[in-house]
Amino acid sequence: MPNPTPVSAAALLSRLKAEFGPDFFSQETSELLEYGKDWTKEIPPNPLVITFPRTTGEVSQLLQICSELKCAVVPSGGRTGLAGGAVAAHQEVVLSLERMNHLSAVDPLSRTLRAQAGAVTEAVHLHCQAQGLIWPVDFASKGSSTIGGNIATNAGGVNVIRYGLTRHWVLGLQVVLASGKILELNGALEKNNTGIDLRQLFIGSEGILGVITEATLKLAPVSRPSEVFLFAAESLESVLQVFEHCRRSHFTLNAFEFFTQRCLERVKKNLNLRSPFTEESNFYVLIDLEKPGDGAGATELEAWLEALLGLSGVKDGTMAQNSHEARNLWMLREGISESLSSTGTPHKNDVSLPISQLSGFCFELEAFFQAQYPDWEICLFGHIGDGNLHINVMKPETLSREDFKVRTALVDRDLFTLVRKHQGSISAEHGIGLLKKNFLSFSRSPLEIELFRSLKKALDPGNILNPGKIFDL
Repeated sequence: MPNPTPVSAAALLSRLKAEFGPDFFSQETSELLEYGKDWTKEIPPNPLVITFPRTTGEVSQLLQICSELKCAVVPSGGRTGLAGGAVAAHQEVVLSLERMNHLSAVDPLSRTLRAQAGAVTEAVHLHCQAQGLIWPVDFASKGSSTIGGNIATNAGGVNVIRYGLTRHWVLGLQVVLASGKILELNGALEKNNTGIDLRQLFIGSEGILGVITEATLKLAPVSRPSEVFLFAAESLESVLQVFEHCRRSHFTLNAFEFFTQRCLERVKKNLNLRSPFTEESNFYVLIDLEKPGDGAGATELEAWLEALLGLSGVKDGTMAQNSHEARNLWMLREGISESLSSTGTPHKNDVSLPISQLSGFCFELEAFFQAQYPDWEICLFGHIGDGNLHINVMKPETLSREDFKVRTALVDRDLFTLVRKHQGSISAEHGIGLLKKNFLSFSRSPLEIELFRSLKKALDPGNILNPGKIFDL
């Protein structure tokens, strides 16, 4: 991986001082540590310098310099990923996009918004609401994640079952290549059948092909008020039975989430929340669906709910009576990730399976841990309506962090072997980054990986953009 040598580092700093303002870059220790890491926290950061461009022109100028000097560059957004994709561990130049946070006025006719890559996801949501519109990419980290990062990782979240992934809500991109050349891709066009859609190459590419600096976002009308339910289920088969019941209805499903009793216990402990049920259950299902109209719609909802509660594996259920209760039910799900980290040391994995394979996969997963690691606590939750499981292995108190890291590396290989057996993906949402690149072949064929390398060499021949992420050249 081409990292700056002492000579090129000195030359780089000299060029930065000469060609940009005094606040363009920083080598303050606290900022090096903060901007050099992401939420994985497993790889010690060690960047050379943090840069803060404000315009696409400055990004272009910076990349031209880094290309000339062969300095490795790590694009940086909100750094909320969990695969090490934004980690700078080898004296790279961190290209922070946080100052590039401008949002244009919403165009209500075309339902579009032009956003700089550093705009925070939640800020985009609030900006659109005044026009009765939304950018429907939503997840727990929306207060920290940024538009560029969302696009670079093709982020998912809780609304995928209704709206799809980030790539479905991006009409156009502005991208700076490693050479400093600027690409304008697709503008605000809904239709453009003029050859290869280069825009899609950069969505989900984790910053290894180019730096996304602006995007034209496609917006949707604000959804109607929703009804939020929580059900207790005996087994995963019961959860999937509930999902089938939802799919057979005429209601618009916004979200279908699940979590286990172990997750619930940690959320209750960490956030001081209460379960709405008097008895424990193995699984819980949170359903958010668009509220039907009065009259026939309300009658149909009542009949649907009665039939659901009559399913053999459904033990109990509750329906939020107001927005406060709905928020509390959602917190039981959205508070899980934070609570696992606050109450222990989780080893996180984010996988996806065909929905038809979920039951068989989870049965084999449980059998594997029972046989090999019977004393380990496994916390499962996720967006099961789109096949996405978050598998969290909690560190036993008897193990040191170092021993736990070694043993979970072995667990990952067995886990990903099981994912491959069930035709799944080793990464549903957070990408490959550094942490999963040794297992890329578990989800991608040799031919696909060779094509990845060919694209990288064509667009970044000097291998300066996020080198070492996803795969090695």
